This record gives sequence, structure tokens and C-alpha cells, in this order.
Amino acid sequence: MSPDLERNSRPLDINGDGRHAAGNGKGGGDEETPGRLEERAQGRPIRKDERIISDRGVYIESWLPERRSRRKPLFLIHGELGGSWLWHRYLGYFAPRGWEGHAINLRGHYWSETVDFADVDFTTYLDDVLAGADLMPRPPIVVGHGMGGLLAMRLAQERPLSALVLLSPALPAQLLEPPPAHMVRLLPRQFRRGLLGWDGPLEVLQRSNPDLTPADVMRVQHMMGAESGAARRQMLEGVEVDLGQLPDVPRLVIGAGLDRFFAEGDSERLAEWLGATYQPYGAHSHYGLVIGEESYEQVADAIRAFIEVNRV
Repeated sequence: MSPDLERNSRPLDINGDGRHAAGNGKGGGDEETPGRLEERAQGRPIRKDERIISDRGVYIESWLPERRSRRKPLFLIHGELGGSWLWHRYLGYFAPRGWEGHAINLRGHYWSETVDFADVDFTTYLDDVLAGADLMPRPPIVVGHGMGGLLAMRLAQERPLSALVLLSPALPAQLLEPPPAHMVRLLPRQFRRGLLGWDGPLEVLQRSNPDLTPADVMRVQHMMGAESGAARRQMLEGVEVDLGQLPDVPRLVIGAGLDRFFAEGDSERLAEWLGATYQPYGAHSHYGLVIGEESYEQVADAIRAFIEVNRV
């Protein structure tokens, strides 16, 4: 384990009934079999592990199975204005089924240390992701959302991984149309949810994101923080991904038909370019893919099926 890593493991009650993972006090031979994991997945307590990459001020939120599993870990990368909060439903879905999930908070996001976003760009975030990947116990299944999908592709060029899953990802430069000049020129050094149209009334936002409940919409609004204008500028202008340097691992791209940020058709084009499996969800929005109370599980089921079919 890296000397700059701090950890604080404690039980987490995800049932709201006071049941926690108390630990079994046994050695490494006490592993859950896949069958038992599936039988007991619903409502099982899990453990939460906090990790801090001290020299970068980056916080990683990890949800772990109650007992050790041989499954590959999930490394979850959020997009603009996000954080590990975005992945809580996925973490709660996969951990009881035997997958440990590690959700990074990029520099300045959620529980990571605050920063001056004028000093942060896409390269800063990529370095954060590389540092986080170095802490994974085994080559992870990397899952990226939005800008996090672009970071995931760049990560795949430089670190070993077991599979690549991209949810409504930002496109690499090779597939990107040049953005309108004013869109890039007018970007501030840092911005908040208003730039992405998420500062409107609840009812308006829900009409645009009908797969989200009112509680989902309020959560997204409340949790969105600040973001780097330079990182967004680089994403819009185009970040190169070297297809020849990507590892020969299973790849899945998921598109959302109601995504106002990353069009479903662009996700399909990316899947073709990557030689990836493609799965569209026409009635899902950008955030509905990951955080929607009534929509996330369909997508999580598809990711799980992809992992199992490919025996990752």
C-alpha cells in the first residue's frame, strides 16, 4: 500500500435498520461463493472504506462486500460537477453482490480538498485518476460517466485494467465536431450548475429528465459543486485517445436517449470506433443512468451481465 494512503474502515448500514457489517474475525479463507452472494445480495450490510491520497488531496470512497470476493474491483470515475455521491446507488448495488467499488472524487470535488479551479485542468484530473488506479488491489473494471468516460479511456492507455465501461461518455478528439467558437471563448475559469442548465425550477428539470424522481433532481442540484472551465474547454476542443494503445479487454458503451449533454447517437459512434458492445437506453437521461431511483438498476443489471458474460 502506498505510504501516502490513509484509510479508515468502518461498517455502513445501507438498510436503515441498524444492521451493520460487524466483521467475522476470520482469516482469508472465509470467502463468499458467487451463489451465496447472489442469494444474500438484497439488504446485506457492507463496509465503507475511506482512502485519501494525501499528496493530491483526493478522496476515494470505497464500498466493500462484507466478506472478501475474487471479483475484480470497480473503479468509478465521475464527470463534470460530480463526485462519489453520484455512484452511491451503484456502490450499494454491486458491493452486496461481491464487487468492491472505489469511487474517486477528482480534485476539488465533494470530499476531496478544495482547490482554486483556475489552477485545475483535464490533465490534473487525469493525474488524479492515475493515482487512484495505482491503489487498486487488482486491474479494475473502470466505469466512467460523461467526462469521466473520457478520463477512463485515457486511463486505459496508461494502466492495466480488466474491462472498460462508458456511460454517456464525452467523445475523444477523433470523433468530435469542432465546438462553436463562442462556446469555448466564453467559458469562465470556473463554473457551477447554471452553465449546464441545472439551476432551474424543480418541475422544469424533471420534465427534461423524466426518469428522475423529484428527490433525485433535488439531490443532483444540491450535490453539484464547482468545476474547472479549463477542463471543460479541453474536453470540448478535443482530447486525443490512441486507439492502438487501448488494452484488448471487454468494452461496453451505454447511451442515453434523453441525454442533453452527450447525445445517444454519439455514444453509438464511439462504441463502433472502440469495437465495443453497445447498449442504448432511450428513456434514460444523463443522470438517470446512474442516480435515478427508478432507472439506475436497469443499467446496473446490464453492466453486471456484461461483466459476467465476459467472465471479467
